[in-house]
Amino acid sequence: MSGGAEDDKRFMAAAIRLCRRNLGLTATNPSVACLIVKDGLIVGSAVTAPGGRPHAETQALAAAGEAARGATAYVTLEPCSHHGKTPPCADALTASGVARVVVSVTDPDERVAGRGLSMLRNAGIEVATGLLEAEGRDALAAYLTRQTKKRPYVTLKLAVSADGMLGRLGAGQVAITGPVSRGQVHVLRAETDAILVGIGTALADDPELTCRLPGLEARSPVRIVLDPRLELSPASKLARTAQQVPVIAVTAKDGRDEPALAARQAALEALGVEVLICDPHRLDALLVALATRGISSLLVEGGARTAQSFLDAGLVDRILLFSGRATIGKDGVASPFVFGRMPDGFSLRHSVRYGADRMQEYERDD
Repeated sequence: MSGGAEDDKRFMAAAIRLCRRNLGLTATNPSVACLIVKDGLIVGSAVTAPGGRPHAETQALAAAGEAARGATAYVTLEPCSHHGKTPPCADALTASGVARVVVSVTDPDERVAGRGLSMLRNAGIEVATGLLEAEGRDALAAYLTRQTKKRPYVTLKLAVSADGMLGRLGAGQVAITGPVSRGQVHVLRAETDAILVGIGTALADDPELTCRLPGLEARSPVRIVLDPRLELSPASKLARTAQQVPVIAVTAKDGRDEPALAARQAALEALGVEVLICDPHRLDALLVALATRGISSLLVEGGARTAQSFLDAGLVDRILLFSGRATIGKDGVASPFVFGRMPDGFSLRHSVRYGADRMQEYERDD
């Protein structure tokens, strides 16, 4: 492989790493990274800003200034070609005088879908596409899923004891994995738009579902509870912190149409909980509704019934299975799957150790 090709791979790999920095922060827009490189040096770099604007290309070009003329731009996603709230990034790249643009992933958004590349080529800019595409698609999986499937990318995370249990009946939260694994889960929360549990988990564990790593507290995801009968307690940690981090209770009926539910709905809404009327058993419809709100990634954290319902509906894209050395015993809540006995249609991507624990990541085959 030539030095130029090696450099291209090296700079695109750096751009892909950079784009992960703002995962979960860019609202409806993807977290894209752009590097401006001249004579082997990075003269400008940026990632999509929190909230989705400014885009990475315009920020990186501003940082590069006149050094962008004749340079190469490495962009993880095809530059936009349409006028939205900001002018097209393809136009900004052309105006800057860059000589070459290297792209990892073509944007499936019908407003772009190759048009950005054509604009650049028509302006006389050399364009290369598909560099480290598998890695780029992995980093942009949430955005690509929302664009192509009109729903969020769903990650199912479970922590399973050595004897195949998720917890113990009536015991609330039970420590199954160690501090390194728990830290990794908080990083995952920081990179995710929303996190979801069933009402059984919410009642049994009274979880907060926030990111509590120092410095990342502001990156907590939207918290969603599948709550068919609106049983979430106003005294729960979720309800009491709804003013700080959004909480959505998904229920089947509007309390205003059923007096028995009206008081519970009013009490939750008074605390800032949003009550979303959408049959919790129609997960496909729920995911469409979440996608229309700009939620591109969803982390499903439990429990067993909720995990199985997402699997049965064919709505899980990735499984993260954490395994600890602790045992639960006969009063345990059995996991729907364990190491070596996974659902059909998923393949092992990789396995890592977090302290004494093991984590395996599986992806849907399609």
